[in-house]
Amino acid sequence: MSDTSSQAHRSNQQGTRTLSILVENRFGVLSRIAGLFSARGYNIENLTVAGSSVPGLSRITMVVRCEPLLAQQILKQVNKLPDTVEAVDLTDANCVERELILVRVRAPEGKRTTLLTEAEIFRARVVTATPDNYVFEVTGDSGKVEAFLDVVRPYGIDEMVRTGKVALHRNLSSGVSYDQTSSLTDRKNGKE
Repeated sequence: MSDTSSQAHRSNQQGTRTLSILVENRFGVLSRIAGLFSARGYNIENLTVAGSSVPGLSRITMVVRCEPLLAQQILKQVNKLPDTVEAVDLTDANCVERELILVRVRAPEGKRTTLLTEAEIFRARVVTATPDNYVFEVTGDSGKVEAFLDVVRPYGIDEMVRTGKVALHRNLSSGVSYDQTSSLTDRKNGKE
């Protein structure tokens, strides 16, 4: 079996993992973390990075297709990086996951009302409208986003953009809370 076909076969047998990594907001951190996956031949299926509630820290949420054991091994390595504050697998955790999509859908005159009615079921918001199309904003879990796309696909999707998944523990006790006055180095070294 060739490398490409063995990777495709391996990828088809694996589920996705949702990983959350809290890091110091410094140059090169994302590249080092992504490199841990690419070095093993695993693709990051989606990636979202943004500031966190603590100044100087960013949260990376990534979805990767790999076995749970490999995800844990990589997370152990990520946790050893000097700029990592916390790295966890949220796949089986009690967490909230959301994704945002903007999608431009063709809206022929005779089908506009039906399209709006169907979009309302998903609580899709019309961001802009022209005589030829609507741009909808949909927020929800990946299943809701995919279901919305399935409904509007027959109308014709002209263009779309997705944020990728973001995830957060439902309860503060499930995750780690950081005192904003502690130094980043002290947090990493376990000193408060």
